[in-house]
Amino acid sequence: MFLRKSFGVLVCCSWSVVSLAQQQESLNKILGNLNGSLNFSVSQFKGTDLVSRQFFSKNSPLKTNTGTWQLQFKHTPVSGHPEAVDIAASFRVSEGTAPSSAVEASLDFGRWNPKNYVLVPASVYNGNRYRAIGDGYSPAYPKDMYYNPSVPLTISNNPRLSIEKGMPSTVQLQTGNAATPAMCFFSEKEKSGFIVLTGQLTKLGNNGLTISENAEKDSCRFGISAPAVRKLAPGFGDFHNSGDIAPDWKTGDEVTLNFRVYVFKAESIPALLTKFMEVRKDFSGDNQPRNLLPMSKLFEVVSTITRGNFVQVPAGSYYTPENNKDFQLGWVSGMMNTYPMLALNDEKERSRVAAELDFVVNKLQGKSGYFYGGIKANGEIRPEKMHPDFKPVQAMVRKNSDALLWFMKHLMLLKAQGHGNTIKAAWETAAEKLAKAFVRTWKSSGEFGQYIAPETGEIAVYNSTAAAIVPAGLALAADYFQNKEFLTVAAASAKFYYRRDVQQQGLTGGDCGDISQDANSESAFGFLESLMALYHYTGDKQWLKMAEVQAALCSTWAISYDPVFPENSAIGKLGSHMAGAVWASIQNKHAAPGICTASGDYLFKLFRATGNVKYADLIRDIQHAQAEAVNMPGHITTNNLIGSSMERIQPSDAEGKGSIGNFINTRNSWTETNGILMAMELPGIYLRPESKKMYVFDHVEAKILENNGSETILSIHNPTRYDASVSMLRETEKQSLRPLSYTAFVNWPKVNIKAGETVKVRINKAGVPGLL
Repeated sequence: MFLRKSFGVLVCCSWSVVSLAQQQESLNKILGNLNGSLNFSVSQFKGTDLVSRQFFSKNSPLKTNTGTWQLQFKHTPVSGHPEAVDIAASFRVSEGTAPSSAVEASLDFGRWNPKNYVLVPASVYNGNRYRAIGDGYSPAYPKDMYYNPSVPLTISNNPRLSIEKGMPSTVQLQTGNAATPAMCFFSEKEKSGFIVLTGQLTKLGNNGLTISENAEKDSCRFGISAPAVRKLAPGFGDFHNSGDIAPDWKTGDEVTLNFRVYVFKAESIPALLTKFMEVRKDFSGDNQPRNLLPMSKLFEVVSTITRGNFVQVPAGSYYTPENNKDFQLGWVSGMMNTYPMLALNDEKERSRVAAELDFVVNKLQGKSGYFYGGIKANGEIRPEKMHPDFKPVQAMVRKNSDALLWFMKHLMLLKAQGHGNTIKAAWETAAEKLAKAFVRTWKSSGEFGQYIAPETGEIAVYNSTAAAIVPAGLALAADYFQNKEFLTVAAASAKFYYRRDVQQQGLTGGDCGDISQDANSESAFGFLESLMALYHYTGDKQWLKMAEVQAALCSTWAISYDPVFPENSAIGKLGSHMAGAVWASIQNKHAAPGICTASGDYLFKLFRATGNVKYADLIRDIQHAQAEAVNMPGHITTNNLIGSSMERIQPSDAEGKGSIGNFINTRNSWTETNGILMAMELPGIYLRPESKKMYVFDHVEAKILENNGSETILSIHNPTRYDASVSMLRETEKQSLRPLSYTAFVNWPKVNIKAGETVKVRINKAGVPGLL
């Protein structure tokens, strides 16, 4: 829940010693670096149509046709942050009434430059100032997007600032549309950054977030309103009537808007992103994750589901990644949900995994080395994003990048388990052939594109960051096959995507099969996987620096606070704390449990390499929000199988106001898979005894009782209703400097703790725990 701020005594504009005008003048000195000013207004509506907007001025009350408003205003410096100020503005009807009205605080910027980078976490990246197509979910691509190396980045019909000259534009959102209730921009000309953070709601409902640019594109307004009153609400690539209602006010009615403004020196978009991650929880306060479901119990229930989803159909034998018997490679868990089944080290499941790898190699690889993206149970190949004028069957580059990464991880795990002798030459040949296909594409095109033709190897649709995970796959393949060229291309392509997409545009996108080239979370997290892989295999800290920026971009996609959901919604009734839920894309306006599809262990590795606890907090939040969505006895979410989960944690009204806070009564393999991967690849408790540091990822509570050179004694309490088997990773400072093996989890010792039990554990120098 929100941390309520106390701002002391507010100053009334009509009788204060320190007047409204004086306070605004003081604040405007801070905003002056960006030619900004703070203004307050009252808007009256007819339905959602704006009838009038009137501004407060100097020290006078605001008189309307129906009443009088008073404004109380105070700004307070933020301790430890000279670049920041807290603002409280209280609006009160002192006389009369105010029908259908909303109040707003706006930060208005003159000398605006349309080249400024504008960010609203999870909704707007680079102003969404791109060519837009369609009017609905997953629009068809026009002909000019195919086989065109010059295709501009193209998004679905989302809220955006205009690219057309002489056209004004307005982005109207409410706080439920944002992973963090914030609006930000970076000015290259002024070398400055701006962030405003606010709360989710007042007693009137969710706050509004508005960005409005004039036709000349030389001024822009960033407004926070109570409540949100939008003409249209954004949907999944379209808009619908918002149904927002401006309330009627009577004498004595009052509401206060609280927000925090940062204005700071910034040399680049990465500097803004890094600052955002640093401060994103500072206004709302720390979230409070709940310990509900131990990682070991999650592994148990999800592996049970996956065991039951192995099928033998005319196409082949595999674990189904969907709620039917068709198969998709990568993306939504195809040849990914096999990995935890392999980790079981069970002979039956190992043979099933082998059967799926055989199926993928024999049925899906094209002549070029690239794989087709899917196949129906009857053996019919599933084409992707086709256009009638172009006949070669296309496949997602994203799915091929997943295929390379997960092929390598399977082979590495088999060797780590001592089953290297079961690896078939055909698997290695297929993986190496795919890596070589990526190398050829890079050499010929200087990018990997968004869709390719597996038969010919040609890029069918260029642009996007659909290849976010390719450098990771190539880095792993370079080590496995001892091929230096793979690593060279991995590094060159990672630098290209970082420079073009992250550094210059502040986004990654286009690697999801049901969006256009929209900014999305999957590519952001996938590219972090690549940067950490390059750091792992080269030790070059340039990759670590890029990874820190990329992690900051990832943080813009994860909910940073525990939203208030409608009390009668499913999430509201459960009292779930959903900080850490990961938004999908600027088209698909919902959050979901976990990363599609990965454990996010690269965030743990980044924490381990840098010591920055915010990276650990981020993946801890993601893991705990995922657990909140898991269907368990007494905690019903999907109304489906025990252990199941689905891809919907909905803070927004993109699917209608009735969808806010409600789950979908189905299950999604990819959300289950990322949950079990987190249970595997994240240590339950991470301990660095020399510095007396400990971080708990699992759903237990732990504290250090004793710590000396030879051993550490912990107290561990399991507050959940389930028995837990908690994995432990103890390291010295020296050990933490070495890259962590991709299969390190195989050797992590575990401590068993019964539900409700507290135990004392002694951990020796070797990291081996024992109960006292």
